[in-house]
Amino acid sequence: MTDSVRPDEVIPPEGGGSLQLRTLVTDIALLVPNLIKLLGRLVRDPRVPRRSKLLVGAMLAYLVSPVDVVPDFVPGLGKVDDILLLALAVDHLFDKAGEDVVMSHWDGPADLLQMVRTVIDATAQLVPAPVRRWVERLSS
Repeated sequence: MTDSVRPDEVIPPEGGGSLQLRTLVTDIALLVPNLIKLLGRLVRDPRVPRRSKLLVGAMLAYLVSPVDVVPDFVPGLGKVDDILLLALAVDHLFDKAGEDVVMSHWDGPADLLQMVRTVIDATAQLVPAPVRRWVERLSS
């Protein structure tokens, strides 16, 4: 008998690539609720500066607003401004709240939160410097 492949046969990926993708998707799906809970708890925490909370609220209002710097219907760029500005606001909130306060509200593993913070910080750094300075002045 030969080891030929039939035309209708499904060939499984080598190295379990699909399993790794499923694990990543599952991890992200489990991360989102923890991140939303963290943001909600930080916004209600009296130790977090009020202006930082207002900044996150303003960014959320911007996300649902029909007015955009880059309209959402522009392919590839429509959501980029939303993502960058939200990342900037969340990064600012985490910085102003402080490591101890953020960790006291986080339900997941500490290394996962560190990874999230690294990604959010890197994304926030993509915001042009004048906008970052304006946000810093606004919330100081």
